[in-house]
Amino acid sequence: MDTATTLHDRIRQTINSRTKPPGSLGLLEALAVQIAVLQSTIAPRMERCTLIIFAADHGIARAGVSAFPQAVTRQMVLNFLSGGAAANVFARSVGVDLQVVDAGVAGAPIENPGLIRRRLGAGTANFLDAPAMSPEQAARALDDGAAIARATAGEALAFGEMGIGNTATAAALAHKLTGLPLERLVGRGAGLDDAALARKLSTLQRACARVPGILPAERAMAEYGGFEIVMMAGAMRAGAQAGRLVLVDGFIATAAASLALALDPAVRPALVFAHRSAEAGHGVLLDRLRARPLLDLEMRLGEGTGALLAWPLVQAASRMMTEMASFAEAGVSNGTA
Repeated sequence: MDTATTLHDRIRQTINSRTKPPGSLGLLEALAVQIAVLQSTIAPRMERCTLIIFAADHGIARAGVSAFPQAVTRQMVLNFLSGGAAANVFARSVGVDLQVVDAGVAGAPIENPGLIRRRLGAGTANFLDAPAMSPEQAARALDDGAAIARATAGEALAFGEMGIGNTATAAALAHKLTGLPLERLVGRGAGLDDAALARKLSTLQRACARVPGILPAERAMAEYGGFEIVMMAGAMRAGAQAGRLVLVDGFIATAAASLALALDPAVRPALVFAHRSAEAGHGVLLDRLRARPLLDLEMRLGEGTGALLAWPLVQAASRMMTEMASFAEAGVSNGTA
């Protein structure tokens, strides 16, 4: 059986044998190597991807950290289910299946046959005053996310989110996991003005002072996490453990990926960081993770939209390995003879 080193050499030789100058496809070649190593083959397949959108509400939203009312979370879930959101449009355009999960939307349970119901409550507690969730809720969120990922088809999984206030939660969680300064992680979210941004930062500074210092992953996610973020981290970890590619979207999804990595560093080879969000903290967090995203379109919508737009690049990188002619097959000189 090939060792990992030998397999990597064979993958690189296969890429270099294709009818192109070595390295001329740039990051797509690195992506092709990542996919082939993940699948342990020189002929990888990337035929199907599913986007899972996790939705939940956040108690910290009641502290005025968002420009939009909490009711928008529920309204957007209904929009996803009716097919009218940007994520739906992009998913249809790139041939990706879409699932929506109620991880803890405020109000009464949403009754819709297209919805995956994994409610952990009607939103988290306000972590300005108390832990966002109990340790038991956090553990269940990880387990439910893992179960959803395992039940979802495709060689790749993409993840999105919806939850008013979740850029605040993502900033607090990333701060507690990494020690990165809050002022570098806190951004405008859905459109805060300067005064509201200053209030958001001040609120999060007070909230994070409640439990000082960097926290272990299990404690951080219970104290400062969101139901959808923790559930997404569990799904990312399960997808990676199953050898499936994990497409990480923007700031909030990258916070979830940071949590998944803190829980299990072995998930890293499966993670593809889809794009660099315009949300202020995303570039800082990507740099901390030494992650180079595929796209930079100045987007900051969330919903998995950046991950969806990266999917055609993943397919192209995979098919380069299996469908592109070699120099020998095409009768093209490679300049070595």
